[in-house]
Amino acid sequence: MSLLDQIDRTKLPSHIAIIMDGNGRWAKKRGLLRNLGHKSGAKSVKQVVEACAEINVKYLTLYAFSTENWNRPKLEVELLMKLLISSLKKELKTLQKNNIKLTTIGNVDSLPKSVHKELMDVIEKTKKNKKLTLSLALSYGSREELIKTIKEISLKVKNNLISPENIDISVINNHLYTRNLPDVDLLIRTSGEQRISNFLLWQIAYAELYFTEVLWPDFTKENLFEAILNYQNRERRFGKTSEQLN
Repeated sequence: MSLLDQIDRTKLPSHIAIIMDGNGRWAKKRGLLRNLGHKSGAKSVKQVVEACAEINVKYLTLYAFSTENWNRPKLEVELLMKLLISSLKKELKTLQKNNIKLTTIGNVDSLPKSVHKELMDVIEKTKKNKKLTLSLALSYGSREELIKTIKEISLKVKNNLISPENIDISVINNHLYTRNLPDVDLLIRTSGEQRISNFLLWQIAYAELYFTEVLWPDFTKENLFEAILNYQNRERRFGKTSEQLN
């Protein structure tokens, strides 16, 4: 029986988030330039997005470019931006064909104008698609997001638009970049690293964490299905006991 056949379609994670790590190490192992690792990683993105659409996962969020990634060598950042533009243009037909809606989270105003324009164009053209919502985290950092949220809520409190007593989880959720997304059910990180790297710190409060040694350019549909099967074999208690769940 294939991994796909083993997946229980009634117990799918609604929202999968992925830290796509290992492009540089993949290239280095092969004596290649880092940008070739990023190009190969783009192929894994395509596979995973199509796999999620195939099995009816509703939300997929990919950590594409962090706020800290701006500190990388200028040439690498420029190459990543060019790759992003070409990928958006190339994959628009695939998104439309598979009924996939593209969104973004992060400080996208800090992106180069050409990238921002292409990104907004694809978002506009796919906004009515409903099978899968694909969110790209671009110029995203969770601490920056939380600081922005605190400032926005504080200003509303100052202007008597929100009472401090009424600040709850829903108020905070409504001020995050992810206001239109559910909490993460399954967080996957590739390449063997076991850390969160400032990604969706609020949204993964009860997520199941899955770490794999596979470098991102080698990550396939089968690897995704393995992660989902691992998720389905876990007991999600949300603070309760096993006996309460049963």
